[in-house]
Amino acid sequence: MTESKVLDLLQKVGAFRSGHFVFTSGRHSDSYVNKDALYPYTHDTSRLCKVMAERFADKDVEVVVGPTMGAAILAQLVAFHLTELMGREVYGVYADKDGQGGFILRRGYDEIVKGKKVLVVEDLTTTGGSIKKVVDVVRKAGGNVIGAIAIVNRGGVKKEAVGDPPVFTSLVNLELDSWDEGECELCKKGIPVNTEIGHGREFVAQQKK
Repeated sequence: MTESKVLDLLQKVGAFRSGHFVFTSGRHSDSYVNKDALYPYTHDTSRLCKVMAERFADKDVEVVVGPTMGAAILAQLVAFHLTELMGREVYGVYADKDGQGGFILRRGYDEIVKGKKVLVVEDLTTTGGSIKKVVDVVRKAGGNVIGAIAIVNRGGVKKEAVGDPPVFTSLVNLELDSWDEGECELCKKGIPVNTEIGHGREFVAQQKK
């Protein structure tokens, strides 16, 4: 699937939004890729996951790991398609948030990744922070991270920013303008932050303290 076809699919499911948004990184933007708009469309989600799996079909992946929430779905589907492509079981697990800004492998998943070749998957990345945290926790558990992949790379993220795995790639690369809060023209104009998607709700709550 070409990048333009991936973009068409994301457009079809309503993933592209305009307004005033706050990213996970805290930066503000007038554009947003609402990755959660994809997940109700199971066939389209599976199609993208198959493309992700095909990128790593020759890498002998044994476990796929994604950070909660959405990427937990991706991990399952990418692992399913790798299992189909490779003719053997590929495990799909997820990393939970640890409540301190990082991730943790619970439910015995740390034992599953130990000593295994691991692919880390993510739906969207702006700074690479979440992917890096998952890469770090997999390595801490004794897993060998052989690559990482996102559906959308929204911030020109390089592999060094995600923990420098051997391979880091994405299905789509987008350059969206974003600003620190103090430089946000939307804030200066008093345009309300969208609190339904992104991290706008947390931002607004913090402003009220």
